[in-house]
Amino acid sequence: MVTLLMIALSFSISLVLITIAFWLPMPYLSSEKLSPYECGFDPQGTARLPFSSRFFLVAILFLLFDLEIALLLPLPWATNFTPPTPMMNWATIILIHLAAGLIYEWYQGGLEWAE
Repeated sequence: MVTLLMIALSFSISLVLITIAFWLPMPYLSSEKLSPYECGFDPQGTARLPFSSRFFLVAILFLLFDLEIALLLPLPWATNFTPPTPMMNWATIILIHLAAGLIYEWYQGGLEWAE
């Protein structure tokens, strides 16, 4: 019975709020208010804005390294195992893999922002 009362009360409150919102007068909408806000960019301008490919490369590298670091999150629970060496071996392999990827990107110049 209480559940039915709560459902009816929720439905009636929703209906009242929708009715009030429908009947309230709409504010004056100008062309400025109707145009979309694009984070400071002119929405009526050209769609082809210059984009730095270096920024894209650094963002992709951040995502890759961030996901690989997430593989190390179970490391604190390695102490719960009787012999924690298998987990430590996997963590060492992941860290070596991360370091090798970082060194490779460093030598390739992927981490240099300005040439």
